[in-house]
Amino acid sequence: MTVETRLNDVDIQAVGALVAAVQADEAKARTTWAAHVRWRGGFRSEARVRGFAPTPSDEPTALGGGDSAANPVEQLLGALGNCLAVGYAANATVAGIAIDGLTIDLKGDVDLRVFLGLAEGHAGFDSITARVRIDSTAPREEIEALHAKVIGSSPVGHTLARAVPVAVELV
Repeated sequence: MTVETRLNDVDIQAVGALVAAVQADEAKARTTWAAHVRWRGGFRSEARVRGFAPTPSDEPTALGGGDSAANPVEQLLGALGNCLAVGYAANATVAGIAIDGLTIDLKGDVDLRVFLGLAEGHAGFDSITARVRIDSTAPREEIEALHAKVIGSSPVGHTLARAVPVAVELV
């Protein structure tokens, strides 16, 4: 088999170089990530990460916001979905699996009573569910193995699973 330099639009050599660097020096595996959030009035704020344009945040009008951007809980769902997408792309590429399409639909339930000060208890998601659809000509067994690998190694998924139940369903 000939090794391509790109599969799934992922630079295989760059991923291989990162793996080799971490294998040679485990200290390179330890990373720190940061964000800077600034309030912009009302329920609006923006998050700055590295040198990127700020990511705005707002609440829907039903929650007293201006509905000018996704709210924090929606962004959290998006962060999980984006992290899973990276995991599928990276692990499929390493396994030589071509992905023709990938969609991840996420939803979560939040009881607003604690947020609104009407009750005490857990203010966050009660649960999060992700439904993953992978279009590929690879055999189902390879896709299931890919799915298991991604679920077992998702940094955002593991972070959330420590605090709330996370169910990710392959469909």
